Amino acid sequence: MNKQIDQQSADNIRALAVAMVEKAKSGHPGGPMGGADFMHILYSEFFNFDPSDMEWAFRDRFFMDAGHLSTLMYAQYYLLGNYAKGDVANFRQWGSITPGHPEVDVKRGIENTSGPLGQGHTMGVGAAIGAKFLQAKFGDWMNHKVYGFISDGGIQEEVSQGAGRIAGHLGLNNFIMFFDSNDIQLSTSTDEVTTEDTAMKYESWGWKVVTIDGHDHDQIRKALTDANNETEKPTLIIGKTIMGKGCVAADGSMFEGYCELHGQPIGASGADYEKTLENLGADVNNPFDIYGDVQEFYKNLIAEKTAQAAEKKAEINTWRDANQALAEKLDFFLSGELPELDFDLAQKAGLATRAASSAVLGYLAENVENMIVSSADLSNSDKTDGFLKKTHAMQKGDFSGSFLQAGVAELTMACIANGLALHGGIIPVVATFFVFSDYMKPAIRLSGIQELGVKYVWTHDAFRVGEDGPTHQPIEQEAQIRLLEKLKNHSGNPSFLALRPADSAETNVAWKMALENKNTPTGLILSRQGIKDVPAQGESRYQEALAAEKGGYLVKEVENPDVVLIANGSEVSTLIAAAEILEAEKGLKVNIASIPSEGVFRLQSKDYQDSIIPKNKPLFGLTAGLPVNLEGLVGDNGKVFGVDHFGYSAPASVLDEKFGFTGEKVSNEVLEYLKTVYKTA
Repeated sequence: MNKQIDQQSADNIRALAVAMVEKAKSGHPGGPMGGADFMHILYSEFFNFDPSDMEWAFRDRFFMDAGHLSTLMYAQYYLLGNYAKGDVANFRQWGSITPGHPEVDVKRGIENTSGPLGQGHTMGVGAAIGAKFLQAKFGDWMNHKVYGFISDGGIQEEVSQGAGRIAGHLGLNNFIMFFDSNDIQLSTSTDEVTTEDTAMKYESWGWKVVTIDGHDHDQIRKALTDANNETEKPTLIIGKTIMGKGCVAADGSMFEGYCELHGQPIGASGADYEKTLENLGADVNNPFDIYGDVQEFYKNLIAEKTAQAAEKKAEINTWRDANQALAEKLDFFLSGELPELDFDLAQKAGLATRAASSAVLGYLAENVENMIVSSADLSNSDKTDGFLKKTHAMQKGDFSGSFLQAGVAELTMACIANGLALHGGIIPVVATFFVFSDYMKPAIRLSGIQELGVKYVWTHDAFRVGEDGPTHQPIEQEAQIRLLEKLKNHSGNPSFLALRPADSAETNVAWKMALENKNTPTGLILSRQGIKDVPAQGESRYQEALAAEKGGYLVKEVENPDVVLIANGSEVSTLIAAAEILEAEKGLKVNIASIPSEGVFRLQSKDYQDSIIPKNKPLFGLTAGLPVNLEGLVGDNGKVFGVDHFGYSAPASVLDEKFGFTGEKVSNEVLEYLKTVYKTA
């Protein structure tokens, strides 16, 4: 312990944060200045990682919630050698690796993308659950910690309740969170928006809570020591800090604790930029320099951390030698590869696709050991209980099960799934009703941005939920989710894979596609009601359904059709019923295309797309959602019959009749459309 170098290091972080924001003319300097002491003590004395191998699977992990404090991370990791001077000097600029809010970059120490408050620490809870799950399988040597960093805004975001409840309920003693409590937020002081007792709140959830002076290094050390020794509970360290710690006005007086220091360069806040740098010991002409003594300290620290990691790796290698089969299994989990799987599963006739999914999940429970499935208090209704019946739910002290009962917390559950994926070695699956994807959307978006292979299972996919009425009947949700198929991630690929299978065989294939889609999230959109199976054109319906891997294919094909009917999900069977009427009563020749994923379909060659949906034929689409779901497929000359209103409370069969979703009524809609085509011709 060297009080002088510790203070210099914290002040160096402060100065760098100030300089980054001032040069960019944009950012949040005050919070990083308050959190600098904790950050330095954490990384210099407690955080276990290998500077020469930042992606080491058994490192401690740091999950930032307050993404606007990105300069705190960049400054700390600059001292640790993960960034160059030019990187921190180009904060928030085009092409830089120091964006305004941190984006996942494990090689440089950034474990998660953050910015939308509340999600970052909830992903940390997910990573801590993942670490416990793997520890239960491979041994107590796997004892790395997950640290979170949260601000007043993150504490206030509603998702923090779900994260706090679940972490406390599960006794995640491997999760340690620092709350940078400076009583200031972007537009107000906290006392203008809240009077809650944060410590009491977390204690009621089962957390260990300690309140400290967040600038007192000895208090930080003791809090972190006690947290690391805690065996039963997650720990919240409430660090009382000062917004803009170290800021100085032009007359030399201290200018700390003001709201103005939160979200703008300090030169525009009432503080003086140069005077503040001088107060912090920085060279005003070279504000991005690392102080000489600090540089020497961190050079030695990096060597120490590397040596400590080597000792841990030697311990792990000893375990590997004594447990070769387990070691091979662990390596397989961490590789992200899949075991040999056969998705040609027998299914009963006429199942709801949620029930077909349940059968697949039961199979996966017995064959994919590193899958964790979670449900938001609906496992017996979204049919993830097919998986649960082959394992058991996680509980405090027992993480040998592979099922997480999340309770009624859809957004929390989805954030946790992102954290599980970020941790590595785990395939996360989360499930709820499709209409409640609305609650999950912020986390779905971060799944896409971070390119995480989370699997979303959404059941009760249409107005056929029936008696539950409009609040539970998805109408616009499919259109919203499918927009993500049109949105590219930074790798240039569609950011999401949305699959709405037409029957049990397509559900089998959809799960195959979901498991094989490792670098983007997948959504399976499944029916509540039973669906008549699509008739096989040959000997094997499953083999034909494998064509769904191209996003769309013909489930019924004749030469030179008079009309091509297009749908996905349960509407495909309605089209089959309509086609039977059109053929028997009107002598029409009909092709039917099932398009479970327009996004994947659009990735196919133009020749293939035209072979399924020829532009020189009349095209008619049927969707239980908004017509926009299929309008891009049928084009300007086609017609889509859909729903442009909320649902009603009534039995599903009644709603089908009232809304026009029967074979007979759809056949009439097709005939009316064809009249306009022939009239135009």
